[in-house]
Amino acid sequence: MESFLLVLFLSFIEGLTEFLPVSSTGHLIIATEFLHVTGPSITSFLIVIQLGAILAVVVLYWKRFLGLLLPKPDVPFSGLRGLWLLFLTSLPAALVGLLFGSFIKKTLFAPIPVLLALVVGALCMLVIERRKYAESVQDLDSITPRLALGIGCFQTLAVLWPGFSRSAATILGGMLLGCSRKTAAEYSFVCAVPVMVAATGYELLTSWQSVSSEDLRFFALGMFASFVFALLAVKLFILLVSRITLRPFAIYRLVLAPVVYYSMTA
Repeated sequence: MESFLLVLFLSFIEGLTEFLPVSSTGHLIIATEFLHVTGPSITSFLIVIQLGAILAVVVLYWKRFLGLLLPKPDVPFSGLRGLWLLFLTSLPAALVGLLFGSFIKKTLFAPIPVLLALVVGALCMLVIERRKYAESVQDLDSITPRLALGIGCFQTLAVLWPGFSRSAATILGGMLLGCSRKTAAEYSFVCAVPVMVAATGYELLTSWQSVSSEDLRFFALGMFASFVFALLAVKLFILLVSRITLRPFAIYRLVLAPVVYYSMTA
């Protein structure tokens, strides 16, 4: 890492897009491709700044996470039951990542597959937003084990296809399975924490040896910046999601894909 501006720019992208249905992975792949920044230290940096984004969700939903450790009898999404729901949601993605992670990184972590995923994900949003569905689940405490596992199965779409967006997959999956849009978004944020902690922890263990002592100050700045940007993005998204549909995000993805492709081929 050589530039504070580069650190802030990549952290801004990570924090802003991690929990929005636009794919942080896709944006970072595109950004690093255009900026021609590669190497082990960049890879490690992109992993570390995800921890800042994760921390933002923990801070915003601290009561929910505290409830997992100190359960209340009248709160269904707490204690062992809450942990079980998160485990069920995390399990499919964890299995897919372990089985196919190396293959996916070698073949799909590239601009063209990401651009295709942006388009396909956007079309899925538009189709699902057009249909009427029963919003039988209005809050996190109404989530059942079957629903949690179903959302987890949808989450594997993001693991299998970088650029589809983990938050898009879980929000759309939740909506299809009966969650209100706001509840699907909130559960998408909360269930991201165990998946992202596991994934980033594993990646750090395998790549940390490439990090020099000089990189640590950039890593600390990036983690803090992604935390701040993610905090703002999640709070804004929660305010908007109950008032608007996902169509603006779909349109953004549909516009971004050809613009980036044209820039790459021009």
